[in-house]
Parts: sequence; structure tokens; C-alpha cells
Amino acid sequence: MILESQIKEVLDYQRDYIGQLPPGTPREIIKDIDLADNHIKILTGIRRCGKSTALLQLANKQQPFHFLSFEDPRLSPFEVNDFFKLEKLFEQHCESDLYFFDEIQNVEGWEQYVRVLHDKKKRVIVTGSNAKILSKELGTSLTGRQISWEVFPFSYTEYLAHTNQNSGADNFYDYLLQGGFPEYINSKNRDVLLNLYNDLIYRDIVVRHGLRNPKVVKELGVFLATNAGKEFSFNNLAKMFDLGSSNTVASYVSYFEDAYLFFTISRFSFSLKQQTKNPKKIYGIDTGLITNLSMSFSKDRGRLLENMVFIHLLRKRKKIFYFRQKGECDFIVTNNGGVEMVVQVCYDLNGDNFDREINGLIEAMETTSTKNGFILTYNQKDNLEKNGKKITVKPVWEWMME
Repeated sequence: MILESQIKEVLDYQRDYIGQLPPGTPREIIKDIDLADNHIKILTGIRRCGKSTALLQLANKQQPFHFLSFEDPRLSPFEVNDFFKLEKLFEQHCESDLYFFDEIQNVEGWEQYVRVLHDKKKRVIVTGSNAKILSKELGTSLTGRQISWEVFPFSYTEYLAHTNQNSGADNFYDYLLQGGFPEYINSKNRDVLLNLYNDLIYRDIVVRHGLRNPKVVKELGVFLATNAGKEFSFNNLAKMFDLGSSNTVASYVSYFEDAYLFFTISRFSFSLKQQTKNPKKIYGIDTGLITNLSMSFSKDRGRLLENMVFIHLLRKRKKIFYFRQKGECDFIVTNNGGVEMVVQVCYDLNGDNFDREINGLIEAMETTSTKNGFILTYNQKDNLEKNGKKITVKPVWEWMME
């Protein structure tokens, strides 16, 4: 429980603070969100990726509005019943049917109050940093009442807007190494990303799930970052980190995914049962973060580029698989059960890797009955044809601008 006077103190502080904030780089996701729609809107994503900025950009599209961020430590005693004290203070300040709550998952039972607002025909937009908590709560109390969006670190086009540059291979290389976390782009200070990683490990994984060995969790995360773009098995990781059970490792990896730090994808198969049996691949949320967690990773520019393509596909809400039979292909993108794209990522297509990259792509295209495929490179263009299949070779930075 928290006193009404304490809530007011935080409200007054936050109103003054956000009134002085610059608008920030416009986030692309804003244009997809219709404030006139009555669904509860949920913005989720990793910490420090810009969810709060996106929330305020939404809020500033329409005045007046109610706003509260639960990241303020003074609100740590806040309980679900305190929302009605907050409602009273909101009404004293202004009349509005528009409510914005930042990091609302910090309040246990928050969804009960949000449902009350929704039933009263209020418009509610919230953010949260944990996928599992939000999905679990939404699934029970807010079924059919909400629409969710995932917020990512800056895309390439957002990076260009933020740094006031035009697209091109040189600044794309900078983006490839730096990634899209706004604070790191501004400061170039590696500690920004390392502190973010430590914060994620302890706050979103160790504390939240009551884990007893944070050192192992942290080392596992660094290992996954170092091996982004590679296949892995829970059994091998359990042996490597002496965790005893593959189920324990599977739980740890799911915690990383819930915190939006890593993502796993399955090997493509027409059999769902086979998909679950095959090894998975791991990718990181941001190329700058995984580069700084494993300084040697930046030397493997091909996997770094592959990781960036994966995140871009994820940002576009695509369902993604990888392909492996006789050969390998990086991504098979599906939509409504059908194959939308077959994509190979190669930093530099040359005589040493040409046959391997082409043959893996062609095999994936033949398996999925796809006529057109893509090879995405750092800065090469071409149009190829083999076995009646058309292949477009294109720089990743041009593809990301489309």
C-alpha cells in the first residue's frame, strides 16, 4: 500500500520531467497504432530499447492524457488497490479517457484495473519488459481485449534518422557493429551495454525466477551471444555448464527469451513433431550487444549480418525457421502456413563460398517449392538463375530500407 500523497509526489515529478523531454527519434511502430481503437494496447520489449519514448510519442499525438511510469522506485509499495487513489489524482488534474502506464508489470494484479478501465470505455496503452508475465496475465483477464506490439532497438532507418545520415554501406557497417540501443549509439560507451546485460540477468532472470547461481546464468548468456547464429542442444549446454538436466537449460533459455535478450528458431520441417526434436538456433536481440559481450564475435561479420537480418524479420512480425538437409539455408519465412521468403545471408559472396551458398539456397527453394530466393550480402548486387530458380543478390542495407 502507498499513501495518496506519495503517489501525487511522483505524478507531479513525472509530469514536470516528461514536459521537458525532447520528443526523441520517431519510432516506426507509432504509425501502426490507432489510438481511436478501443483495444488495450501492449508494448513489450527489452529494457532500454525505447518503449518509454514510444509511449510518450503516442501520448503526445493526443492531448490531454494520463501517464504514470512504474519504474520510479518510490512506487515500489504500489498495489493494485492503489490504482483507485491514482484515478482520483488523475481526475483532479484533467479530464481524459486516455491512460498510459509504463512498465506496468511491476504492479501485481495490474490487469484487473486495466480491465475495469476498458469496461468503462477508456483507452489504455501500457508497456512491459517481460513477455511471459504479460502473455500469462493477458491470457487470463484480457482475452480478446488487447493488441500487442514488440518494440525493438532502432531499425536501420531509425538509426539513420537518429544520427541524421543517409543510407549507405559505410554507415550501415557502423550500425552493424553498434546495434540499435539509443543510449549506446549516443555514448559509444561499452559499459552502457554491459550494464544493461547485467541488469537483465539479475532483475529479469535471477531475481524474478529465484535462481541461486547468477554466475552460471551470466556465463550461459555470454556463451549464447558468442554462438549467435549457430545450432545448439539443451543436452550439450547442460553438460557444458554442469546444470544436470536439459530441462534446467531449457528453462534458462526460456527466461532469456522472456526478457527479449535471445530468440530461438526451429529447423524447418513439414512435421511439427520433427521440428520439436531437431536442434534450435539462437540469435541475440541486438548486434551491438552481442558484439560487446563477445569481443571476438565482431570478426565473424557473416554471422553478425545474419543476426541483423533475423531481427529485421522479427521486427516485421515474420515466422522464421532455418533449413538444413544436405545443405544449409539461413531463413525460411512463412506466412499463414505458406512460404513467403527463402533467404541466405552471406557477408561476401566469392569463389570460396559460392557453390555452398547457392546450393543450400536452391535445395531450400526446391524443398519448399519456392521460385524466387534471396542472398543478402554486405554490399553486393546481382541476379542469378539456376535450375529454373531466380536468385536476387542484394545488400542487406538496401533490403532493410524497402
